[in-house]
Amino acid sequence: MNFTEFANGKMAGAIVRCFQVPRKQLGFLGSLLNSQQQRTFADAALEGKKRGGPLADQDRIFTNLYGRHDWRLKGALKRGDWYKTKEIVEKGADWIINEIKVSGLRGRGGAGFPSGMKWSFMNKPSDGRPKYLVVNGDEGEPGTCKDREILRHDPHKLVEGCLIAGRAMGACAAYIYIRGEFYNEASNMQVAIAEAYQAGLIGKNACGSGYDFDIFVQRGAGAYICGEETALIESIEGKQGKPRLKPPFPADVGLFGCPTTVTNVETVAVAPTICRRGGAWFASFGRPRNHGTKLFNISGHVNNPCTVEEEMSIPLKELIERHAGGVIGGWDNLLGVIPGGSSTPVIPKSVCDTVLLDFDDLVRVQTSFGTAAVIVMNKQTDIIKAIARLISFYKHESCGQCTPCREGISWMYKIMRRFVQGQAEVHEIDMLWELTKQIEMHTICALADGAAWPVQGLIRHFRPEIEARIAQHKQAISN
Repeated sequence: MNFTEFANGKMAGAIVRCFQVPRKQLGFLGSLLNSQQQRTFADAALEGKKRGGPLADQDRIFTNLYGRHDWRLKGALKRGDWYKTKEIVEKGADWIINEIKVSGLRGRGGAGFPSGMKWSFMNKPSDGRPKYLVVNGDEGEPGTCKDREILRHDPHKLVEGCLIAGRAMGACAAYIYIRGEFYNEASNMQVAIAEAYQAGLIGKNACGSGYDFDIFVQRGAGAYICGEETALIESIEGKQGKPRLKPPFPADVGLFGCPTTVTNVETVAVAPTICRRGGAWFASFGRPRNHGTKLFNISGHVNNPCTVEEEMSIPLKELIERHAGGVIGGWDNLLGVIPGGSSTPVIPKSVCDTVLLDFDDLVRVQTSFGTAAVIVMNKQTDIIKAIARLISFYKHESCGQCTPCREGISWMYKIMRRFVQGQAEVHEIDMLWELTKQIEMHTICALADGAAWPVQGLIRHFRPEIEARIAQHKQAISN
């Protein structure tokens, strides 16, 4: 039996069990589907659900996250990748998009936009221009390394996801943009793509479905700003990576002036499993509007830093203690956590005790889910210096196109450096807060917002520490 036959679903006694679900269910975006009056089956079942986790092993999507098994095509087939892919592709764009909507999948790159809605923007009659799928594997956010694990340990899951997502959008090709520093990861992706071509899984007549689809790898050069979707498109086109003004949006004028959807590695990689097991299966995890499983990066002052797949809406405390061995020095030694990568506001221990890791609950406590990169800081951390270091990063990575970003972040960094030493006045704390508000939402892209929010979190929750640092410096001078 060859690889194409496996993808066509001809192997009896499949390795992966495909769960059958009622087709009458709708996703939480039911207004975009046929039966607008019905609630989703999953939301109805989860109506009283207060939290998520722990995730059972049989429900894990990424089964080679730690690279313990063969990442090449032979190993991927044993783990169930490419199973009945032909059937999924032949069901067509509308069916795939409907399953993604039913699943409640939201973008895993930080913004959390509903994926079914986003993919449907491209599912419209062609105007003669080709359509493209662009997969954002730039992943330059400090603290974030989830996509890297997929690229190097589970590349075929992404290749298959590109084919299915591309079919949903009517795309003729996918460009996987990989961060320049990820040399080995990009090499693994190239090997996986070559294997898929050789096996007839992609390319002309992909999986024997009659659908033609090509995949290319584009390597970046280390610029953080190229993680922004339009800057990424500019980079692929060979231009300087700077964000474009919107509108027009990429779905209308994207790569090479053609309709384009830019989406995250993890978002694409989960699509095949959703289509095989059913959108309602995926939606059964987490709370309403926060469905599915998610890759979490846990770093900082923990005993066992790791990347782990868990259920959405798992309590932050449980995630850290179950998978990362707890905070160094114990939970009572916790100072604060940055819950979604460096661009999300820090939250103190009092919030960490009860908060759930999902989009809605983190917004409730004035932070963001982001990329789900959990950065833990214990009481030995100089929290002011830590946030100042993040601002230094954003100052360095700003493309300089927008004045509020270029000048504002520079001034933020200058003030934060003085706060680190205590060489400031108390009223400057309010001045810094006002500066962050002048930067926020006044630029082409969200880089400036990502620089402002950590400072806002610092002032909101750790203002007494800043004031104490200023007082200590004044006391030292007077002595």
